[in-house]
Amino acid sequence: MTAHEPRIATYDAFWPFYLGEHALPATRAWHFVGTGLVLLALAAGLVTGNWRYFAAAPVCGYLFAWISHFFVEHNRPATFTYPLWSLISDFRMFFLFVAGRLRAELRRHGVSR
Repeated sequence: MTAHEPRIATYDAFWPFYLGEHALPATRAWHFVGTGLVLLALAAGLVTGNWRYFAAAPVCGYLFAWISHFFVEHNRPATFTYPLWSLISDFRMFFLFVAGRLRAELRRHGVSR
């Protein structure tokens, strides 16, 4: 999204945009690793009570995601403009992948790389 494009007004409109910003399989793989590490860190924090795991969770998620956008997809992370919707979409994409439904969702929205 550039400064000249209108702001996306609804999450339903954002989701296809988000998928398009994650068109490359390698970008989605980096996100999968980062989101998986977030979930592991949160679980470890709950089990151990160690606050450092909770602090590490967002670092893991954003580090892997931003690496993929800057060095693989070569676009600006949507989280800079739509932080909450991007966070929701990271988990949505992760769980669609785990459920084996991500490929169909990508096709449904015309993301074919």
